[in-house]
Amino acid sequence: MSRTLTTREMDIMAVLWDQGSATVAEVRERLDDDLAYNTVLTMLRILEAKGMVNHVKEGRAHRYQPLLGRVEAGRSVLGRLKDKVFSGSAELLMTQLVSDEQLSPEAVRRLRELLDQQLAATGRPEEGEDE
Repeated sequence: MSRTLTTREMDIMAVLWDQGSATVAEVRERLDDDLAYNTVLTMLRILEAKGMVNHVKEGRAHRYQPLLGRVEAGRSVLGRLKDKVFSGSAELLMTQLVSDEQLSPEAVRRLRELLDQQLAATGRPEEGEDE
């Protein structure tokens, strides 16, 4: 099964990531949209079939917990976004993200450090440096 998430599945996964685990009723209660119990149950069963959640029996209910982590989901979503919207260009994706956000000086420093590490890993000098 696919390891990609629809928007609705991502909403449900976000509840499970935040809560650690939840019953259908608990997930339904925390969603922004007013979905029927059976709709949430169906979505959780689909996520379970995809290998993204599992459940344990808790009395008459099932308690669902995420098997797919936020980081892995984020990589998948960003990869699809990069491929579909930015023609496979990580540079265009990053440029869009950075230009649209009001980043704190500390966030800019952290990004700069990551970029400097990436540049050092390639073994290429920065522009303006002597080779």
